[in-house]
Amino acid sequence: MLTNETLSTIKNRRSIRNFKNKQIKDEELQAVLNAGTYAPSANEQAWHFTVIQNKELLAWLNFEAKEIAKQYEPLQDLANNERFNIFYNAPTVILVSGEEKAIAIESDCAAATQNMLLAAESIGLGSCWIGFVLVMSGSPKAKEYLKKLGVPDGYKPYASVALGYKNAEVSIAPPRKLNVINYIK
Repeated sequence: MLTNETLSTIKNRRSIRNFKNKQIKDEELQAVLNAGTYAPSANEQAWHFTVIQNKELLAWLNFEAKEIAKQYEPLQDLANNERFNIFYNAPTVILVSGEEKAIAIESDCAAATQNMLLAAESIGLGSCWIGFVLVMSGSPKAKEYLKKLGVPDGYKPYASVALGYKNAEVSIAPPRKLNVINYIK
C-alpha cells in the first residue's frame, strides 16, 4: 500500500482528551490556523476562526454549555458531571464559525476543522473536534454568546477544536470497518 508523510499523519491522528497545562506556541497556533484557511470552501472562504486562550472565558464557555446541555437527554450525564470539561482542559480552543448564507458552509467549516486537526498532528500537537459547545447556538442567549466571542453578525458556530500538548499516550487506531467501499469501473 502506498504511504507518505500526509497519509501517515491521517492514519496516526487521534482525538486527544488529556492535555498538558501549558499554552501552545504562537507559531504552532498560526500553522494550525493557516491550514484551516487552505481548506476547500466552494470558493467563498466564508468562515471565521475565534481563538480562545483565556482560561476564564474557557471556564465560562464550559459552564454555560453544560447548563444548556442539561436540557438535552443524551447530554445530561455529561452536563451534570462537575469534573467533565467540554474542552478536556485544553489551553487553546478554536471556534469555527461560518457565514450562514454561504453555499455549503457546513461542509466548508468541516473541511477547515479537519485541516486544522491534521496540521496539529503533523506538528506534534494534540487536538480534538468538539461539538458540545454548539448547544449554545440553540440557546435564547445565543446572540449574547456570539457577541462575547466576537463572532461576526450573520455567522454561526459549526465546530470547535481543542488544542494543546498531549498529556497521554496515543492509542492505536481501532480497526477500520470493512465493506464501506464499492467500485464502479
